[in-house]
Amino acid sequence: MSTWWSRFRKQQEGDQDDPASESQLNEKDQTIQKLPNNDADLNPGELTFEEDTAGGMGRHLGVTSCTLLIVGRIIGTGIFSTPSSILSSVGSVGASLMLWVLGFLLSFCGLFIWLEFGTMFPRSGGEKVYLEAVYRKPKYLATVVFAANAILLGFTASGCIVFASNILVVANQTAGRWNERGIALGVIFFVTLLHGLTPKTGVFIMNLLSVFKIVILLFVVVTGWVVLSGKTRVTDPHYNFRNAFAGSSTSSYEYATATFKVLNAYAGWSNVNYVMNNVRNPVRTLKIAGPLGLGICASLYLLANVAYFSAATKTEIEKSGVTVAALFFGNVFGSVAERALAVFIALSALGNVITVTFAASRVNQELAKEGIPLPFGNKFWASNWPTGKSPLPGLIIHLIPSIIVIIAPPPNIVYPFILDVEGYPSQIINFFVVIGLFYLRWKKPAAVRPFKVWWPLAVFFFAAAVFLLVAPFLRPPGGIGDTPPLPYYLYCLVGIAIMLAGVLYWAAWRIILPKVFGYEFVPRKETLDDGTVVTVFSSKKTR
Repeated sequence: MSTWWSRFRKQQEGDQDDPASESQLNEKDQTIQKLPNNDADLNPGELTFEEDTAGGMGRHLGVTSCTLLIVGRIIGTGIFSTPSSILSSVGSVGASLMLWVLGFLLSFCGLFIWLEFGTMFPRSGGEKVYLEAVYRKPKYLATVVFAANAILLGFTASGCIVFASNILVVANQTAGRWNERGIALGVIFFVTLLHGLTPKTGVFIMNLLSVFKIVILLFVVVTGWVVLSGKTRVTDPHYNFRNAFAGSSTSSYEYATATFKVLNAYAGWSNVNYVMNNVRNPVRTLKIAGPLGLGICASLYLLANVAYFSAATKTEIEKSGVTVAALFFGNVFGSVAERALAVFIALSALGNVITVTFAASRVNQELAKEGIPLPFGNKFWASNWPTGKSPLPGLIIHLIPSIIVIIAPPPNIVYPFILDVEGYPSQIINFFVVIGLFYLRWKKPAAVRPFKVWWPLAVFFFAAAVFLLVAPFLRPPGGIGDTPPLPYYLYCLVGIAIMLAGVLYWAAWRIILPKVFGYEFVPRKETLDDGTVVTVFSSKKTR
């Protein structure tokens, strides 16, 4: 174990401290990345590639860290709980496993689309960059609408709450309204300060917890193989795999909601796209880490599901009232093991919070660098204050909505509703990203593309994106959704309203106020003390 630890630590130090990672890209990457930027129509935003990537810690993430960044984002708590709810929705083990395969295929199609964009525009920001490159007029509209979604819905409250509830289980304490929320607040503050003040330690802990998640799921998979061999207390491990499709649901709404849950469990395959300014040899690294990270997670997910269903019958899972992982550990190892599972889930949730927060802060920083009007001016929010290496102001932008969601709503109805609201605008953004891919292939066929997605995969993902936008409006059985008594379609309308609020904010900033007060915006670029280049707007009187 000491030898493994030493090697892992050296790899992290190599990823973060290699002088080459903080200086120049290799010659091939420089050529690949500068050619597209020679075309003004392909340069996202006001900043050039060199200006956008200046400042901070430089390029300190290698293939290992980027792969673990994806793994840590995808593997949260969903794989420990989602399989049981999916089984309840679709009615059979066979249909449930098929949906996990479908989710894997859809995620890989999406990954390949994001690989094409990410290698064309290897900058931090993800969808922000791709929308800016495609939807250039009206100017800044795409940026502001994306910002409304990223800032207003940019929270990681769910992981914090899950960590808190499981820690209370381990401590044999009753989860009350405020002790659970108090622990959740402590988590989000800890993660914010971890990444903001000690960025290298933050990356190391993030990677370590990602490795821990892989080990735990490997343990589940191997245990499942042992169960299937018939050498445990489980009497008939093959029961669920006989007539696996018996009892399958025929409701399109049930399959739609189950698909949403599966895709949510796979969410995170685009995580490296958000932090490309920190990635060493970004084009090469993204092409390796993306498929590798998603492939690891998909393999573990499918095998973990087989393990779960080998340890309990479908009826046991539906009637147990607990997550399928808890039932798995209880049936195989006894009730004492369920407390150990609570530790595993808590650490997995913590790792997910650390990973999501790391990426979200970089997106917030990129939004501020583009000159989006924010309280106290955008220069502070775009900076790497106070260390000069990590965007603590961007972390604070992420912290504020997380605190509100943890404290404000009553948990029973509003909390699941907020989680639903969080996902729908992301589907709208994905839809426009795919449209943008088709548009650039048509308008800029000669653009440098280090990676090109195969057309049928893009069309398949586009069809799925349309389905996921329409499906939530399909009437469920009995007209009752996941958050009664609220209407089943309400979270979609709220998500759309948030994006429309971004449109109104843009209209007030760029059109209404300048016309009313008679001024126009004049952009200029400033270099901050930490080397970060930002766009700053000053107003010029027109009358």
